[in-house]
Amino acid sequence: MKLLILGGTVFIGRHIVEQALAAGHEVTLFNRGQSNPELFEDQVEKIVGDGNTDLEKLAGRKFDACIDPSGYLPGPVEAAGKALKDLVNRYVFISSISVYPEFKEPGMDESSELNKLPSDVDKTVYGMQY
Repeated sequence: MKLLILGGTVFIGRHIVEQALAAGHEVTLFNRGQSNPELFEDQVEKIVGDGNTDLEKLAGRKFDACIDPSGYLPGPVEAAGKALKDLVNRYVFISSISVYPEFKEPGMDESSELNKLPSDVDKTVYGMQY
């Protein structure tokens, strides 16, 4: 598969990249190039850009899937989904580290305290009512 991964060098993203490469997939990373930029040298294509302002750098490209473990707030996730809708066959958003107010305890799981969105954030963007 031809995969686009937003982020991909921190937390769960780096493990997704490792597994995709091990499975023989072609991987393109789109990120700011600030966190662990040395990871996956000569193994992936890297496009440096900010997901809030530079998604046009992906224009004209085609991917089988986009995996996005990099979103923190609904607005940017919605913008990425809209920008990528004609470029990818499937968009997979993984809400990971941002789901928890602090990610410091080993062994945290689904029963751990969850982060709360600010009151001024449109809580219906994910397609769920809170």
